[in-house]
Amino acid sequence: VWIGLRLGRRDGSLHEFALGGRRVPWWAVMASIIAAETSAATFLGAPGEGFNSVSLAYVQLVIGVILGRLVVAFVFIGPYYRYKVYTVYDYLGIRFGPKSKSFVSGLFLAFRTLASGARLFIPSLVIVLAWQLFVGQFGKEGDARVEFKVVTNLWPYFWAILVLMVATCLYTAIGGIKAVIWTDVIQATLMFTSAIVAIGMLLYDIGGIGVLLEHAPKLRSSEGYIVTGFEGLPAGASLWEITKVLLANQYTIPAAVIGASVGNMAAFGTDQDMVQRLLTSETASKARRSLMTAAFMDVPIAAAFVFIGVLLFVYYKIDPTHLPLGPDGKPSSGNVFGSYILNVMPPVVRGFVLAGVFATAMGSLSAALNALATAATNDFYLKFRKDSTPREQITAARIATVVFSVLMVLVATGFALATIKDPKIRLIPLVLGIGNYILGPMLGVFLLGMLTRRRGSDVGNIIAVVAGLTATFVLGGLHVDFANLLSNITGSGHAYRLPTYWPGVAFTWYALVGAVVVLAVGCLFRTPESALEHARRIEAGADAGDERPLEQRGQA
Repeated sequence: VWIGLRLGRRDGSLHEFALGGRRVPWWAVMASIIAAETSAATFLGAPGEGFNSVSLAYVQLVIGVILGRLVVAFVFIGPYYRYKVYTVYDYLGIRFGPKSKSFVSGLFLAFRTLASGARLFIPSLVIVLAWQLFVGQFGKEGDARVEFKVVTNLWPYFWAILVLMVATCLYTAIGGIKAVIWTDVIQATLMFTSAIVAIGMLLYDIGGIGVLLEHAPKLRSSEGYIVTGFEGLPAGASLWEITKVLLANQYTIPAAVIGASVGNMAAFGTDQDMVQRLLTSETASKARRSLMTAAFMDVPIAAAFVFIGVLLFVYYKIDPTHLPLGPDGKPSSGNVFGSYILNVMPPVVRGFVLAGVFATAMGSLSAALNALATAATNDFYLKFRKDSTPREQITAARIATVVFSVLMVLVATGFALATIKDPKIRLIPLVLGIGNYILGPMLGVFLLGMLTRRRGSDVGNIIAVVAGLTATFVLGGLHVDFANLLSNITGSGHAYRLPTYWPGVAFTWYALVGAVVVLAVGCLFRTPESALEHARRIEAGADAGDERPLEQRGQA
């Protein structure tokens, strides 16, 4: 909050509030990317994945992280800097027209609010467990251990969600993107350090590497690190059967090389939440350096958190005393790390690691809030208030930050209710799956603009994106958490399913499905000559040093 107050005084325009004046050092941007993508879903969800699989197969997806960001670095970043965009959706307005920009930006606002609301719910799990611990120990002497199960009352989750959101909203609304990035630098450092401390504690508690290998035999072979996706296929399986198996599995080599690559192209090329910090770099080359350095740093970070989950599996196998259980009496994988932190770690260390949980949560939430506020202000407010002053634009962005904070609280509370009713919901597929529903169709539109010169139009893009969303939902959404989620929230008890012969698509493939469909449909439409001429005028103005928002540079 202090950083927000200090930096917010310097914001005299939307250019400062949203882009930091394009003066942020590349290494700070790198740390901010790490903090934003390593949310509380990673801090608590990735250990849950390691706990479930007792392997490091989840880390395979980092292959796609690196490949996908290479494409972003050398295909996407250049046009964004050439046109001096405030949001990536400005590019669509330049290349195709205002309807493409408004439609895709509106989808971003809706889906990013949903995905970030889901992320906001996750750290509330730890706050509620801490509250249980405090209540259980209140009035007792010493550091007595408390046995607890997952809370089935909604109100503790709501208050936890509200407290965390208010704190994050405060410094984000005041300080803008500079407050987001500089707090992210601190939060990323704290996050990774606390993960290392947790690994050290767990190795000490289980008795070392030898005990680990004894209880987690997968780690002795390649099976514990690489899953090709072809394991267990019957001899002579048809191409259709192989395809169905590969599409239905989340963590395989094909999913990493193809699915995760496309997903990262979408996230870091078309999602304002991730791209905005790249736009704060002084030049395109520095933005590329930030992006690729963060990509390679993902390898040790992902490995550390999944390894924590494997260690937790071994720890609870040896001593199940504090294994968190859901209402059905089965282990709640989303809570295994939180339970260990609060029930097993000693004081001071416990507090330090909890600070790491909240740091990761606030880092990703603040980035999402700033991106949502920037998109709402730049892409919609300025459309109706082209003559607004810089001070009015900042006020609008701050009001938007508060509005999206309220919406995220409502979404997170809904996820809390759904999880209470169905504790088997897995956090990582849920959070990443929601984001990937829209990322694929968005990627398809951007690729249409960057890989072709005269294909795509306002009307055609809207039709293509609707087709891409429909295909993604039909192939993926009817098989996974959305069906159960809606069923649990409404209490209908009915989840829609596709026939068993139809291939189920895992969340790691959603982006590819959406992008391919949008590209195929979008190519059927030709770009009007008026849109191409408009793009040439905007580029000429940008070359002349015009840094105003696009709407004030003559956007039709």
